[in-house]
Amino acid sequence: MDISIVVPLLNEEESLPELCAWIERVVTANNLSYEIIMIDDGSDDNSWQIIEQLRSKNHHIKGIRFQRNYGKSAALNEGFKAALGDVVITMDADMQDSPDEIPELHKMIVKDGFDMVSGWKKKRYDNTLTKNIPSKFFNWATRRMSKIQLHDFNCGLKAYKNKVVKSIEVYGEMHRYIPVLAKWAGFKKIGEKVVEHRKRKYGTTKFGWERFVNGFLDLASITFVGKYGKRPMHFFGLWGSVVLIMGFLMVLYLVISKVIAPEDAITNRPVFYISLTAMVIGTLMFIAGFLGELISRNSHGRNFYLIETKIGLE
Repeated sequence: MDISIVVPLLNEEESLPELCAWIERVVTANNLSYEIIMIDDGSDDNSWQIIEQLRSKNHHIKGIRFQRNYGKSAALNEGFKAALGDVVITMDADMQDSPDEIPELHKMIVKDGFDMVSGWKKKRYDNTLTKNIPSKFFNWATRRMSKIQLHDFNCGLKAYKNKVVKSIEVYGEMHRYIPVLAKWAGFKKIGEKVVEHRKRKYGTTKFGWERFVNGFLDLASITFVGKYGKRPMHFFGLWGSVVLIMGFLMVLYLVISKVIAPEDAITNRPVFYISLTAMVIGTLMFIAGFLGELISRNSHGRNFYLIETKIGLE
């Protein structure tokens, strides 16, 4: 199969028929074998009924329905698990991503040899104050920390080699950082393509201002996990040891001072309490690294989601 098109959605009943028809026209015109995997992230409208109706007319359309809302990352993760195409393309269901971009994205993966290609919505139709300015700052910070030169990390329109999506795990709200996850997994040929950003035709946005706060917290988390997720002792153990040694040296200084000047009371000196605090913090950090090492080696179930039903997927 040439491509799998993964579409996470929440309450998008109006746009789904038009989106599927558009995708079908594009892939048929370009002679691409395909599947469309729609992941209903706990919609409370008629989105799932629409997916079932579309499936009855076109068996290339497949569906996954969550029992409740888990978020976009969870939806993408399940879609990636199910994808069979050599190239996996993700797009949002709100019609702001254009299916006309599919052939070129497919070409960049298959012929140009990219591991993944991220869309760049160079011209946007969003509100400047609430979206554009925070988004630019967010992308700048992500570029600086990840060393990946992309303009739009959060663009929903992306293309991947199948082995990329099978090698990464998307959870929490890490969908914004899939390029970073791919890089940490060893896929470093990451490209970018300017794509059309269309005005929203149906429904309302599902994201508020809090996504930017969460975004920076996730960036700090993924940076740490990417470097030390499999070896937390290397971080906590190192800095715990440094702080512990500093505390020990201060205690040694106090002991020597007491020998030189026995009349001085050690407990009246601020350095006494600083040394005790340093030794306690250093010990706790060392223990945290040890426990983190045990957890990282035995963790499971991080991506367990209750799926109510599936269609077209065995």
